[in-house]
Amino acid sequence: MLNRIDLRGRRDADLARVLPRAEVDVDHAVEDIRPVVEGVRDRGAAAVLEATARFDGVALTALRVPAAALAAAVEQLDPDVRAAIEESIRRHRELCTAQLRPDEVVRIVDGGTVTERWVPVSRVGLYVPGGRVCYPSSVVMNVVPALVAGVGSLAVTSPPKAEFGGLPDPQILAVCALLGVDEVYAVGGAQAIAMLAYGVEGVPPVDVITGPGNVYVAAAKRLVQGRCGIDSEAGPTEIAVLADDTADPAFVAADLISQAEHDPLAACLLVTDSVALADAVDAEVARQVAATKHQERITAALTGQSATVLVDDLDQGVQVVDAWAAEHLEVITADAANRARQVRNAGAVFVGGWTPVSLGDYLAGSNHVLPTGGTARFSAGLSTQSFLKRMSFVEYSQEALEKAAPLVTAFAHAEDLPAHAAAVNVRAR
Repeated sequence: MLNRIDLRGRRDADLARVLPRAEVDVDHAVEDIRPVVEGVRDRGAAAVLEATARFDGVALTALRVPAAALAAAVEQLDPDVRAAIEESIRRHRELCTAQLRPDEVVRIVDGGTVTERWVPVSRVGLYVPGGRVCYPSSVVMNVVPALVAGVGSLAVTSPPKAEFGGLPDPQILAVCALLGVDEVYAVGGAQAIAMLAYGVEGVPPVDVITGPGNVYVAAAKRLVQGRCGIDSEAGPTEIAVLADDTADPAFVAADLISQAEHDPLAACLLVTDSVALADAVDAEVARQVAATKHQERITAALTGQSATVLVDDLDQGVQVVDAWAAEHLEVITADAANRARQVRNAGAVFVGGWTPVSLGDYLAGSNHVLPTGGTARFSAGLSTQSFLKRMSFVEYSQEALEKAAPLVTAFAHAEDLPAHAAAVNVRAR
């Protein structure tokens, strides 16, 4: 089922051209949704309601989810699911708390300090997708780090569903309630991003928008970036598995299939120096896909932008996975911990055969909102830091300023900015 790419003896191959990945045309989507975003900017809630009726087939009478609906969702939540959600919250809060940074006071010179302080943004908008699959786990991954960061105002938005009376999926509402978030909106797509960025009647604008979504959500984020901050333009999910002949082919196949289950555009890459493992994984994939629920979308993903890549050795394998910069990377080798430390580019690295990506999706404690499309080369996943901004507090005494004055004056005249020098020298004795 998986295509094969043989890179043995080809260490000089152009990996950016050789390795497969789903093509998502965000540029084209930007032009498609520009009228929607500009409509919300110019006409407010009326434009949000119109877009929701057009794209979601739901005629809303109000944007905000009633408090009674949030309470009812918790009451109706399956006890086993609730226990899993609460444990996910607890584990993720542990990691997010560790990501907080204390103030750092640096003495630059006698009488001169710079204090680095991390300050939470005032208000955030958290987008939770609700298309092919419901993602209550995404509520945990977006809300918990914002709460730990100390954000004072949080708004969650998720698409309305006709089958739920024009409200988002009840499981999403239940997680919001369990986390104490009562500002929830039944709005999805580009109109939700525009609503958060520009604000509409009864919905103040936010400082930062986070959360994954489809190509139109990504396009809307691109349009509003600058008006507010965004986490990333999330694309289809992806997994790479770096494995040798010690890996269990059933484990590897199951992990590839689990990511393919998300979306027909999901990309799955097995990188190995073992032809025997590649053959065994192919056989396991065929067997496991035949027994799984979402065969159509899984098959589309695995036969599309997915492949097995054969390499000479694991050193070349690390080069391949670094070039691909996967959202999720599993390292299942005899020396998995040491090999994983060699990796530079991945959203999250799952080390060893007992650490599948599915664990990270829900309960590992790590965040599952991660960079896609190769952007792990220069960006990181969502964290407490995503909701904090670093501010520098500079304080110099008169004596420290006077000692710096000649050097400031030299810089200022070199840049032909004499008033800069004067602003220092007027203070000097």
